Amino acid sequence: MSMSDSDSSSQGSEYKNFRQITRDRLLNEMLRSTKTGDSKSSWKVLIMDKATLKIISNACKMSDITDEGVSLVEDIYKRRQPLPTMDAVYFIQPTKENVVMFLSDMTGKSPLYRKAFVFFSSPVSRELVNHIKRDRGVMSRIGALREMNLEYFPIDSQGFITDNEKALEELFGEEESSRKGDACLNLMATRIATVFASLREFPLVRYHAAKSLDPTTMTTFRDLIPTKLAAGVWNCLMKYKANLPNFPQSETCELLILDRSIDQIAPIIHEWTYDAMCHDLLNLEGNKYVHEVPNRTGGLPEKKEVLLEDHDPIWLELRHAHIADASERLHEKMTNFVSKNKAAQIHGSRDAGNLSTRELQMMVQALPQYSEQIEKLSLHVDIAGKINKIIREMGLKELGQMEQDLVFGDAGTKDLINFLRTKEDVTRENKLRLLMIYAAVYPEKFEDGKIAKLMELARLPQEDTNAVYNMRLLEVSSETKKSSIIPFSLKFDVHKKKHAARKDRPGEEVAWQLSRFYPIIEELVEKLSKAELSKDDYPCGQQHGPVLETLMTGYSSDSILRHASSDFKQMGQRIFVFIVGGATRSELRVCHKLTTKLKREIVLGSSSLDDPSHFITKMKLLYANELSLDDLQI
Repeated sequence: MSMSDSDSSSQGSEYKNFRQITRDRLLNEMLRSTKTGDSKSSWKVLIMDKATLKIISNACKMSDITDEGVSLVEDIYKRRQPLPTMDAVYFIQPTKENVVMFLSDMTGKSPLYRKAFVFFSSPVSRELVNHIKRDRGVMSRIGALREMNLEYFPIDSQGFITDNEKALEELFGEEESSRKGDACLNLMATRIATVFASLREFPLVRYHAAKSLDPTTMTTFRDLIPTKLAAGVWNCLMKYKANLPNFPQSETCELLILDRSIDQIAPIIHEWTYDAMCHDLLNLEGNKYVHEVPNRTGGLPEKKEVLLEDHDPIWLELRHAHIADASERLHEKMTNFVSKNKAAQIHGSRDAGNLSTRELQMMVQALPQYSEQIEKLSLHVDIAGKINKIIREMGLKELGQMEQDLVFGDAGTKDLINFLRTKEDVTRENKLRLLMIYAAVYPEKFEDGKIAKLMELARLPQEDTNAVYNMRLLEVSSETKKSSIIPFSLKFDVHKKKHAARKDRPGEEVAWQLSRFYPIIEELVEKLSKAELSKDDYPCGQQHGPVLETLMTGYSSDSILRHASSDFKQMGQRIFVFIVGGATRSELRVCHKLTTKLKREIVLGSSSLDDPSHFITKMKLLYANELSLDDLQI
């Protein structure tokens, strides 16, 4: 039985991004490492729990897994057929329930599988290791027992989540529960730390500080969220540093821990890039888009599911472009294709940009050698057409202008009142988004009753007004606001007579209307990269070791990982930003933009990735207490 991980396959001169390294580890270090001796030619079963299935689904395609000799993927908690001639690879979380299930599979005279290769997604306790070792019969059937230390969920080449969907509710809710909150932060910290174990990185940890760590000052649980999480991550890293062979002993990258209070506007405002508009306006299920294509035999249109992901070159090219730019580029692509191909001209209309989906499908049939290219083009022409139609029908340009004007201080209360009175066709959700933005820019208006009157004017139902009032739970404490040297803090600018949540950035040209807005992390990451980030507002975890250790305890590790060091030949040191309470597509876009600009890979992590509708739903639920017996009609 092997008790150490194989060497990392990500070594070499080629720079690999965060997601590539994650995929390589799962395929090479876990699945390929099981091809030893008599196991080399046989097919294997891959057994996972709910969390590890999601991890591998986010990082690899099914074809990647079958290429490594996996013929069957199973759920550890479902009844499974015995396959005593096959080996099994277990990729599971190190929980007692999972270990009990594994032992029951492999114990006794008739185990389910010939041999088991066990990989834990995060550090496993000595207690569980001893529990396995006590069963001598099972021990003889174990081919590997290792920690992968890979318990995060890649959502992008530069993004991951810890899958704490209820983080906003458990950490920012009115009914604060430190027990629930600490459990949430513990899990989050463990999962964040596995990112660094996986990448062989040791970060300098920075975090958004509470107004004060002085015991005489009242701080709420909410104030301490980044501080507590920094403590948890730091404790895990210290265990890795002490126990993981070849884990760096000095800092190799930077980690900035923030929470959703740092930028309340980014999750609500309309983001005008192609990717964000797809997820905001088209009711996608994850990255899945249902595309109607004409039936080749002339029958009813067929529904085809497509994934908007990295393997689609047009998606990769356009996803971060402004919707107007994306539409123009698609028009150009189609025009170029038709003008260069005589057969396409026969099946197309005079204006290539106005080709119908039906005409595009006829071209696919006429030009089979170009079918994949035309199908991709027709897919995106269809999507962009739908988005532009929604923008027109919902009057989103005027709405977007009002949002941006509120944020940049070019519009105030009177302008918003006038907008709500004259634009009666604005949807309920869009009125709600406007009022949530207003509440973020003018938090003091809660006190004078202005926000209540605006909600009456907008005729919002009770559940919507809850979401607006709950914006107060995400307010940065007033003391932090006063001490902050961030130029975009909410303050009254005497010279410009503006009350703004953002200022136009010098040197940043805005090519398209409605793209002035930028998430606050853009400014923070640039400051961090230039070593200009305030050490009072964003202290280093390393400087506050003893203080942090008193805030969070309870991490154990029997870590057993061996790795080569990271290769930074082509790019500078990575910067990781983690946002507690949900990240947005605009923030993910900014990380891609800054990677190119700063020549440093910027990786965004969060408890979840939230589109506006998801975030608003979570904000509505912040006040919702669990039902008591008095609420039940018996």
